[in-house]
Amino acid sequence: MAVKLFEMKRLPSGMAASLLGVDRVTFLLKLGDYGVSMIDLTEAELISDLLN
Repeated sequence: MAVKLFEMKRLPSGMAASLLGVDRVTFLLKLGDYGVSMIDLTEAELISDLLN
């Protein structure tokens, strides 16, 4: 549930990790096991970030 809420942008990673009883880094590293990306940017957002 915590992973899905994070994926839907309804819960920040720190709070999701807290719900699971793990630290934020562990939560973020385990997202791949569930097919969820750590970073969900559009191409335009990524280009904008790189230019800044």
